[in-house]
Amino acid sequence: MKNNPSTHFGCTRRGFLGGAVAAMAATVIESERNFATGRDGNTETPKRKLKLGLVGCGRRGNWIAPLFLKHGGYELYAVADYFQHVADAQGEKRGVPKERRFSGLSGYKKVIESGVDAVALIVPPCFLAEQSADAVKAGLHVYMAKPVAVDVPGCLTVEAAGKMAAKKRQVMLVDYQLPTDPANIRIAQLIRDGGLGKIAKLITVGINGGRPDPVWLDTIENRLEKGTWNNTISIGGDFVVSYDIHAIDAAVWLLGERPISAMGFSRICRPNPNGDSHDASSIIFEYADGIIHEHSGLSLPTGMHDELSCSIHGQTGHGVLNYMDKARFQPRGMKAVVLDVADLYKAGAVRNIGAFYDNVTNEKYDAPTVRRAVDGCLTCILGRESAMRRSRLTMDELVEENKRYETNLSGLRD
Repeated sequence: MKNNPSTHFGCTRRGFLGGAVAAMAATVIESERNFATGRDGNTETPKRKLKLGLVGCGRRGNWIAPLFLKHGGYELYAVADYFQHVADAQGEKRGVPKERRFSGLSGYKKVIESGVDAVALIVPPCFLAEQSADAVKAGLHVYMAKPVAVDVPGCLTVEAAGKMAAKKRQVMLVDYQLPTDPANIRIAQLIRDGGLGKIAKLITVGINGGRPDPVWLDTIENRLEKGTWNNTISIGGDFVVSYDIHAIDAAVWLLGERPISAMGFSRICRPNPNGDSHDASSIIFEYADGIIHEHSGLSLPTGMHDELSCSIHGQTGHGVLNYMDKARFQPRGMKAVVLDVADLYKAGAVRNIGAFYDNVTNEKYDAPTVRRAVDGCLTCILGRESAMRRSRLTMDELVEENKRYETNLSGLRD
């Protein structure tokens, strides 16, 4: 990444940035207007209907299904969930006949075989690598949630699936929202263009109120729903991987590279813990050119507002990329540019659904979100492992170690 201050011939840095900021603001306003009128992410009448299989019909699956249907280019053709009653409820809502509602661990395989063109995988992270790879092998386009895996082997499986999809002329898209946001895109570009001078450090923050952590039963069945999987590393990857990843990925996206090492500390602080996920963490990442990236994570009901942010500090100012608040660009001695990040949880999904359809129908197979998703997930796993071990760990060591977290599926319905 280039961090040199930008200049144009016959133009001072201040003058150049002032013009760039004005142009940026106009573009953001137009982008937000497009989204508000329904044009952003769906710019024309759909060419055809894609038969979509939805795997994972719980909280986010149930929430995202109508967004696919509202787009106009999708038919919800088949559904699957581990729990039959959840799959049936979704099928009843969306008009999917009983013979195309599947359940159990192998339910996704039946969706793959049902005649769909594409699958949307909205399942706990431990299942994403295998399911996405199987869908690609079967010749389907794949829309998938994040994080893409809970461990290094899973990341490498997704990476290989992405390469296979491109070779087979299939689309694969990972649903990260922040990099789709017009305000964050414009702020990131000004920073990449040198608007803050050389970058010294980044600070990312991930705060939430925690998730349910029920007592273990004979199987992990009660940890596969209602977000409880966040509290078990082998199912959800830990909070750094499953939640904080939005903020950490923003740093990786901005810099265009993953870090070379990390060191940190983490602990379990919630009362009566049952899962092994740590809920408080402090991690320092190091990048190849010396940039320092400090991360703070907290997943406890402390009364603080949820936060997912990435602040960037350079020689001549600072900026902020944000998921839940405003994006900001503040060069020293100049008026701050503060831009609204509008309803990103929904807006980002809508844009990604539109992009997925556009990629399929216009035969765009380069899959840039897969490479970034793997890098972002590996970065979070590096942070998690270094913090749990309370030691410095390099990315090369992490990948070479190739540690697998086995999910105990014994006793579950196939």
